[in-house]
Amino acid sequence: MQSQIKTAIITGASKGIGRALALLLAKNNFQLSIVARSQGELKDLAAEITEIGHRPLYFVGDVSDEAFVQQTIDKTAHTFQKIDFLINNAGTGTFGPTESFSGQSWDTIFDTNVKGTFLFSKAVLPFMKDAKKGHIISVASDVAKRVFDGGALYCSSKYAQHAFTEALRKEVRKDGIKVSTVYSGLVDTMFHPEPQGSESHKEWLSCEDMADSIFYIMNQPAHVVIDELMIHPLSQEY
Repeated sequence: MQSQIKTAIITGASKGIGRALALLLAKNNFQLSIVARSQGELKDLAAEITEIGHRPLYFVGDVSDEAFVQQTIDKTAHTFQKIDFLINNAGTGTFGPTESFSGQSWDTIFDTNVKGTFLFSKAVLPFMKDAKKGHIISVASDVAKRVFDGGALYCSSKYAQHAFTEALRKEVRKDGIKVSTVYSGLVDTMFHPEPQGSESHKEWLSCEDMADSIFYIMNQPAHVVIDELMIHPLSQEY
């Protein structure tokens, strides 16, 4: 019975898409490791997941901290004896004219959006290679394939994340490891200037829409991999 229970690590799990996915997976009998910077929100989520079923592991820290990442992966593998899925969901953004950004702004965005994806993927690969299976899913953005005025820094980080996952997919396919990337349009999260749930967001994708889409990717047969999924609200022109 234990072997039928899947294990997943979700970064950026304390809110938005990550939180919705964690709750969905908990309801589907997953063992979870949840990762975020916000201790209070993460503890609340862990308590909610525990009420649903399995008690999750939770890790408070920075996804660009290599020692923290390795500790997270090692403890997850030791506790659950396997890692079936890694969901690289942590992300951040800064928007405005290029000359308004500092070098620190660049480092902050790339550390979370690119370095975090790299470090978690790198750390989980030995365990997945030993198992000859596993699935890495990165939540990117449609701006990994287009750009917009005021998005020079954010768009470039998402292009880099896209390039990394594309190359990684080719690298590890022979090892039986799947790599998928989700490119979303407008999602009603706290990422935007208006609060989540604002009237202006009513036709956007919900966090639950995104969670359902990621879960669909995760539920494909062993011989099927969805390399890329582009998803938008019908109201958004792409």
